[in-house]
Amino acid sequence: MAKNRYDRVMLKLSGEMLVGEQSMGIQPAVIARFAQEIQEVHNTGVQIALVIGGGNIFRGLAGASRGMDRAHADYMGMLATVINGLALQDALEAIGVHTRVMSAISVNEICEPYIRRRAIRHLEKGRVVIFAGGTGNPYFTTDTAAALRAAEIQADVILKATKVDGVYDRDPALHDDAKRFDTVTYMEVLQRGLKVMDATAISLCMDNGIPIVIFNLNEPGNMRRAFQGEEIGTRVYAAQN
Repeated sequence: MAKNRYDRVMLKLSGEMLVGEQSMGIQPAVIARFAQEIQEVHNTGVQIALVIGGGNIFRGLAGASRGMDRAHADYMGMLATVINGLALQDALEAIGVHTRVMSAISVNEICEPYIRRRAIRHLEKGRVVIFAGGTGNPYFTTDTAAALRAAEIQADVILKATKVDGVYDRDPALHDDAKRFDTVTYMEVLQRGLKVMDATAISLCMDNGIPIVIFNLNEPGNMRRAFQGEEIGTRVYAAQN
């Protein structure tokens, strides 16, 4: 296998990626495939941290739109990310990948509390670290949690695994002439309202110089290609002076 371009990576997975052919929940075959792809790149020595969304179980914004208190709904969404983190931990450890789940909210019976220095030590010891519970605060998305944790652990890049092959100027599912960007700057994302991450997450990445690569995880081998720095998907970066 070719050498990875990055030493420490933040991998962002949406909860919807775990659904497979179901409408909700977790499909074991899908999460097992993701675990195998993570194992493949982990075996090359790259340090891997992950943030997983909870939209396959419960999404705070959806609950709020139906009349729930927004903060209450967001806390429920945080618990959903803990469930997904434990499921991925189980799949990884079943194939011999040592994994730690660290939560921003206290659930000490099932996972560790998030402590930055401990998380970095886990990574240095070759363990995959899954950050659950979002940021621990309502009103913030798991994209923002991924950007925040990436900055805290000094990750080289955020690899955002999605169902599409990059960032488009408009929805490719609705517009046949939608244009895909190979590269785009943080400011272009913010100014044009491109669907990459929310504005808070993009601003955090821009302030800390963390590039983002958006790629299609459903294409076999794409996770390996992303870790090796091949030109797939869309890369979000700072404008050159």
